[in-house]
Amino acid sequence: MAERLRDAVSPYLAAHADNPVDWWPWGEEAFAEAARRDVPVLVSIGYATCHWCHVMARESFSDPALARELNARFVPIKVDREEHPDVDDAFIAAASAFTQQLGWPLTAFATAGARVFYAGTYYPPQPVRDVPSFRQILDAVTEAWTRRRDEVEATGAAIAQALAARPEPDARALPSETDLAEAVAAIAALEDARHGGLGTGPKFPNAPVIAFLAERGRHGDAAADALGRRLHAAAQALRDPVEGGFFRYAVRRDWTEPHYERMLSDNAQMLDLAVGFGDVDAADAVAGFLLDVLRRPDGSFASAQDSESLVDGRRSEGGYYALDAAGRARQPRPAVDAKVLTGLNGIAVGALSDAGLRFGRADWVRAAREAAGTVIETLVDRAPEGLRLRRARRDGRTSDAVATLEDYGGLAGGLLRLALASGDAEYAVLARELVMACAAGDDVLPPGRADPVLARSGIRRAEGGSDGASPSGTVLVADAAALLAALTGDAGHERIAESALRPVLPAALPAPIAYGAALAVASRVAAGPAEQLVIVVPDGQDASVSPLAARARERAAPGRTLSILAETQARRFADAGFALFAERTPIGGDPAAYLCEGFACRLPTTDPGVLDALLRGRR
Repeated sequence: MAERLRDAVSPYLAAHADNPVDWWPWGEEAFAEAARRDVPVLVSIGYATCHWCHVMARESFSDPALARELNARFVPIKVDREEHPDVDDAFIAAASAFTQQLGWPLTAFATAGARVFYAGTYYPPQPVRDVPSFRQILDAVTEAWTRRRDEVEATGAAIAQALAARPEPDARALPSETDLAEAVAAIAALEDARHGGLGTGPKFPNAPVIAFLAERGRHGDAAADALGRRLHAAAQALRDPVEGGFFRYAVRRDWTEPHYERMLSDNAQMLDLAVGFGDVDAADAVAGFLLDVLRRPDGSFASAQDSESLVDGRRSEGGYYALDAAGRARQPRPAVDAKVLTGLNGIAVGALSDAGLRFGRADWVRAAREAAGTVIETLVDRAPEGLRLRRARRDGRTSDAVATLEDYGGLAGGLLRLALASGDAEYAVLARELVMACAAGDDVLPPGRADPVLARSGIRRAEGGSDGASPSGTVLVADAAALLAALTGDAGHERIAESALRPVLPAALPAPIAYGAALAVASRVAAGPAEQLVIVVPDGQDASVSPLAARARERAAPGRTLSILAETQARRFADAGFALFAERTPIGGDPAAYLCEGFACRLPTTDPGVLDALLRGRR
């Protein structure tokens, strides 16, 4: 029935192509059809590895009788939240007017003008306790639409108006030390002293929050550092002991019963944390999962792996993951969402690059280069109006979804970190172009067109919402801009970082649990340029066997910019405008170390012992 989804780039949409529901993909055509028929729109949002999305699809969207009623009374639209994160953000925000139990599948009802007038999440086929059935919801919405249209329109207009309002930016732009200390204290108050982690409900890795605590630890807050390490250790309960990747969350407070989907976004962040805390075992496990499970044949990374699979021919949620390695070898692996997302691939490239550099794993850096090369080749366009990104692709086909700040910031940050790990300045040059493409006066916006439906509806939100489980696009751009400032000495990049953070901070400081990444970057920017260590080896010399480079890796510290590269590579960075590398050369034919902070540098040294003493005193 849903032939419109047959050739979708999103595997989530393609999986619904055989439903009896007459699904439309997101776009202006669906809303035009709703206007022509004078019926409301049902917007169903999920993603390929969402367990309850699968459940609702089997229970309701596969029911021919229910589908006939749905098709007759609504224009049903299916949206992959990962393909259209801007749509998901807007509809989640609208849904918060009706329920605080937000999540996926998201079930929203809107006018032909895309204004939401009712929303919820999963609805069962039969009423369960205080949750109505999906059929009851359809009947209630139909009754309101046909008998109380004025009320419906007024509700949609009021929600759209509320979403269009932008919070007043914080004139200070950056938080004070007192602000940051209070944020740490608010997070500490949520620690579960009995079972570890935060809160007393389902347990999440909380990677952005741990990143903020680690950043505060780098600036001397011992309590924040200790809390971050405890949270990082507790989250290891979600690491698959066989294949290494981290599961999405634990259903129970004591970290038992994981929700078994494994996301690229979560695992890239957990790899970053493993690098920051010097946890070689965790880094090896997560990198192994990325390369063995999520890596596509072209070197890019898939978005996620499903929690469901067939075990001995029967559908099972998590059954595959309960098996040991031998047991898994006899079963088909859970399906992978093969959709390649630009921003998330950038985050993964950055994490692998840092891990490869700091732990001496050249194979991880090579994998990062291969992924970056595929993304650049297939998802980066040089249009007449400037550099433009594409959001997603799968199996050689590119989505028409609009690229977001997550794509620009995620890819820019990943390329900068790859440049430092590989010594290839071209990655840094492209990253700089991506960041500059998002600079719009005192604002930070993705270049190019906005989603036309959201722009017309008035419900489009300014980019830069909460971090949630991963950094927002706004924060990713700010982070990339801050690293650019450290590499170039250009205050303009620092101003871009501050412009990106300014609209986020009013909400972030009172709710640090939802804005960990934003506060981590704000803390870094407020503190000024981080310590920078550049090791330059003579051309043709293998840096991997240099005692000086080995000592630099041993003494690697969170927040310290590290690059180990050849003399010619350093010159290319300097020629491209990255002032950190200017006049960085070997000394007397030996590798030399340059330790700087804010572009004020110590005398270079060729002696590993001297470098060790310098770094030991600055950890």
